[in-house]
Amino acid sequence: MNYYLNIGTNIGDRRDNLYRAVVALAAGTSGCAVSSIVESEAWGFESANRFLNVGVSLDSDMSPQRMLDHIHEIERRLGSASHRDEQGNYIDRLVDIDIMAIDDMVLDTPALQVPHVHLAKRDFFLRPLQELAPDWHHPITGLTPEQMLAYLP
Repeated sequence: MNYYLNIGTNIGDRRDNLYRAVVALAAGTSGCAVSSIVESEAWGFESANRFLNVGVSLDSDMSPQRMLDHIHEIERRLGSASHRDEQGNYIDRLVDIDIMAIDDMVLDTPALQVPHVHLAKRDFFLRPLQELAPDWHHPITGLTPEQMLAYLP
């Protein structure tokens, strides 16, 4: 399966955080493709710290749930705490890795929604995805990353 992931960070040495997360994700695979870095304001909460994000495309035979567990383990190993506070609000984070999409798969479970529920709303998801997979189509809407970007304000 081809996984499209997004790594975000807004505290600490942000470039090093991205690098270490990419290295951890690429370990045990035949390689991965990484997008250019996108810098953005925090999404869904107020923060003085700007985010750096990259997209990652990798092939893996891991199940989606196993990949999610693998991602959470990488986040923990890199020292990232939860990306939400006690009330469930987003907060600053060292490393946050999201599954944006998996081929043309649609999943809707309590633990994982694919494509990512906020994919079409996040410029910092869509720009890296457009760079990595310009011909990918959202399996529900049929839109490409470029077309979804055109709908953003």
